Formats: sequence, structure tokens, C-alpha cells
Amino acid sequence: MHEEDEDHIVLSDDDLDALEEEIPLLRGVRAFAEEAALVPWFANVGRPLDREARALARSYLDGLGFPDAEVARVTEWADALDAASGLDFDTAQWEIEESLRAGLAAEALERLSEHGLTIALTHVSAILGERVGAAVREAAAFAEIDDDELLNAAAGAAIQAAHGAALALITEAEADHPFHRKFALFARGRWPIGLAGLSFNLF
Repeated sequence: MHEEDEDHIVLSDDDLDALEEEIPLLRGVRAFAEEAALVPWFANVGRPLDREARALARSYLDGLGFPDAEVARVTEWADALDAASGLDFDTAQWEIEESLRAGLAAEALERLSEHGLTIALTHVSAILGERVGAAVREAAAFAEIDDDELLNAAAGAAIQAAHGAALALITEAEADHPFHRKFALFARGRWPIGLAGLSFNLF
């Protein structure tokens, strides 16, 4: 087991052996993060929804268990702020996503050590954090939006979606897993804000 020496982590031979076995999975996550850094984050917010975006949103909603929910296109940053501010973190959508996340994390720990999983998710954040933050501010600048709370919420949602997709990758979840679909919406330059009643707000 690794030990902490002041600000450093000291790895034992067993830790190193375990991490070596995890290298293929960690390489996969690294490749995912590098590819994710290249997607057009927030580049298409507010624009008309194409068929692919609607299909991804439909698959995401069906996967979460909301077949009656409908996609509601958000067209303006001001409306995105209202939609994001109105989210209730006790909603069924949030609870289902948290349950899915916990399940994937538990399964991931059957394939990676806790240390390996931490490395993987921390790497995703490190690679994407600056890129996503810059992208959302660039997109908002065109609308003369300078609301740090809103922009931080958008960037945070994107990083969380990337973490979910990384967990789905590690656990080899099906291609139509909601976390794959949600990340795919971000990868198409959208911001899937969330459910409000039976309306799925998609910016």
C-alpha cells in the first residue's frame, strides 16, 4: 500500500505492480482525454438542433428512464441561466445519474485500484479543465455574457460529463449508456442542462 510522506506519495512494489497491470486502461483514459480536448466544446449552443443531437438526447432520456420527456431547445444564454438556476438537486434525474455513477465507480474499482482510478479521473480534469473553461468563456463572449456563476456551472457540467464517460469507458459500458450519450451531446458543442418537469433543456 502506498504511504504519504509529507506532500509526496510513496509507492510500494505491490503498488507499482498493480499500476503496471492497469496501464492499458489508464492509456485508454489518457487517449479519451486527449481526444475530448479537441471537441468543439460549447461551439453550437443556442443553434438549431440537428437530427443527431435530437437522437442523442432521446437516447439519453430513454436510458435514464424518461421516455415521456421531450427535448426543449434553449436558444439564449439568459435562458440557459434560468434553466441552470432552476435545477433542483433532489430531482429524479440527479438521483438516477448519481446511482449510475456510483455503480460504474464500483465496477471500475474491480478493474482499477482506487489509486489508479483517482489518477485516471484526475488526468481527465487536468487535460480538460483549462480547455473547457476557455471554450465556454469564448462562446459566451459572443453574447456578451460575463456571469462567472453561469460559466463555472457550464464548465463543471462538462467536466462531470467527461468523468462519467471515462467511467463508462473503463467499465466497457454499452455505447448507448446515458453517460456516453450525455458526453456526446457536449462533444457536439451543446450543453445538456437538465430536466425541468418533462422538458429536457438542451442549449
